[in-house]
Amino acid sequence: MNEPVLKKAMDTLEFLSQDAEARRLYEDRQKYLHDEASMIEGALAEGEKKKAVQMTLELLKLGVDTSIISKASGLSEAEIIALRKQN
Repeated sequence: MNEPVLKKAMDTLEFLSQDAEARRLYEDRQKYLHDEASMIEGALAEGEKKKAVQMTLELLKLGVDTSIISKASGLSEAEIIALRKQN
């Protein structure tokens, strides 16, 4: 057991197996961390989507072909066509 990560995992497992309240608190903390990471990931994805939409709108103004915009932005051609109709 020279591996520090493995030792930490084993220590945590041993600690949690002894006390139900500690296990519950640990699981609550893990759930919180997972939920927080999911929210951050979602916010980043939303930000990337907004950035892609802004870029698409600018490229549409310049008259760039839909298929090229799709490759550059990651948006589908259907999404681009919908944006073109909105603006």
